[in-house]
This record gives sequence, structure tokens and C-alpha cells, in this order.
Amino acid sequence: MNMKKFAGKVIFIFLLATVLAAAAWAGPKPAAPTTSKMSTPILSCGTVSPTWINILVCAGTTGAPAGFSLHWLKLADFTGVWPDSETMCHGSFSGNANNSAYNLGANQCTSVQVGDNLFDDPGASSNCADLPLECGTDYVFRGFAHANSTFKRSDFTGNLVCRTADCVVVGGCTLTQGYWKTHNDTVCLLNPASPLCVAWPAASLTLGNVSYTQAELLAIFGTTPAGGNGLVSLAHQLIAAKLNVANGADDSSVASTIAAADALIGNLVVPSVGSGFLSAGSTSALTNALDSYNTGLTGPGHCDD
Repeated sequence: MNMKKFAGKVIFIFLLATVLAAAAWAGPKPAAPTTSKMSTPILSCGTVSPTWINILVCAGTTGAPAGFSLHWLKLADFTGVWPDSETMCHGSFSGNANNSAYNLGANQCTSVQVGDNLFDDPGASSNCADLPLECGTDYVFRGFAHANSTFKRSDFTGNLVCRTADCVVVGGCTLTQGYWKTHNDTVCLLNPASPLCVAWPAASLTLGNVSYTQAELLAIFGTTPAGGNGLVSLAHQLIAAKLNVANGADDSSVASTIAAADALIGNLVVPSVGSGFLSAGSTSALTNALDSYNTGLTGPGHCDD
């Protein structure tokens, strides 16, 4: 045999053996990414007030680690086919933020309060975040679990109908922060004929030890509680409570809460007027108590706005 040809065959066989050995050591190829969907969450109605509904969201066997979304509109406006996103309310509840309440494990549940308080939820974003629900009204909801790197988003849930609490007014009545934010004197300057043109019962308010003009109070209403700043959420509810009291609502059930909120705020200046900060943990009890008063769960009851 020709020695050159023989040497070439030997080299070829050696190289082939080397390649095959390397492939064997590399182990099996990684599995292709799955195209499975998140399991569909389950929605149910929770507690209600005249202006909000708690929706209980329970994840399925895959969980909902990236969070979930909800859609809602008044049942009277629902034709059986969900409209596009511009003509209905929708909210996204992200599970990706640190310590998010919306990062759900398998079969884990959480509660979402749908109403104008969504504006104050750091984990939520919604095109209806400033809008309270209407009292004594049926709403229809649906939702889905968000996709992540492993699973596609889930199918939509079935439609769920929940009803807000009835409109009950005893004596003076209360309105939510969303109402006072959108109904004010500034609208009157631009369009006196607008239904949102409402004169506030007070030209200025004191929060803690600091006085604010209506323009400054509206700026505070327009500020979201970034970074878990509980001072902002507390201020939103405190402004609404003080406007309700100035508007004639009985304050016997909330006077001590208002005083405690003012004492906690003290000399802090609320964003975006200032840069004051309080942890959400230190303000949540007072914020919730004021929210209950403004939405009619306590006190004289919510107005039929």
C-alpha cells in the first residue's frame, strides 16, 4: 500500500474518533423550549363596597410567576364579545418586581381591589386606575396569567359577574379620591359646562403641619407611590377624607384616624410638592381606614356620584 495513503487514512480515523468522543462527552442536547401555556387562573368575587370589588385570583398548577391581567366593564355595556382595549378597563398586575404580591406559585391565590385605589398599587397599572366603580352595579371580569421564559400566557378565564354594594346614604355622604381628583375647580376654568366642574369645599388643606393649595393637592393626587412611598397613598386618602368632611359628611367615625394621619405626617412635605417619605408598612393601617370611610364601608355612606 502507498505509505502516503495509509498515513492519510490513519489521520482521518484518528480525527473521526476524536470528534465522536467529544460528542459523547458533551452529553445530550438541551431540550427545546416548551410551547405550553400557563394554566388558566380562577377568578371569584370577594368583598365589595359601593366603589370597588375585591377579585380573588387563584393560579393553576403552573402558578403565575409573572403575574396576571384583568379586564372589566359594566355588565350593561357587555354585548357578549369583549371590546378592544381602548373601550374597556384593563389592569396588569406584574409578578416580576421584588416581593411582588402578584408572583403566584402553583395554586396560590391573591386578592385585587378593583376601583380607583389601583392608582396607589405599586404593582399595578391600569387605564382605569383613577375611576371608582359605580354603586349597585354589576360588572363582568375576565383574566389571564402572563407569559414567562418557560410558558406562553394562559387562556382567558371564563366571564365572572360581581356586583358593587348598594348606594346607601345616611345624612352627609362621602366620595372617593378618584372623584375629587377628576372633579375640581380647575375643570371649571377650562369648561364650566363640564360635569367634572365641581367647586371644592375648601381652597386649601393642611396635611400634617404643612398647608397646600388646591393646585398642589391636585399635583399630589397625580403622583403615584413610587418606591413604596406610603406617604403618597396616605395623602391621597387623607385629602379625600378632609374634602368629604368639609363637604358636610359626618366625621365621627374618622376624626381620630385623620388626627393620627396628620400626626404621622408631621412636617413631611408630600411628593410631588416635596420629597417626604414614609414606608408603606407604617401607613397602611391608616390608609385603609381612610379608604373605608371614603368608599362608604364606614361612616355615613358613599354618595351616588
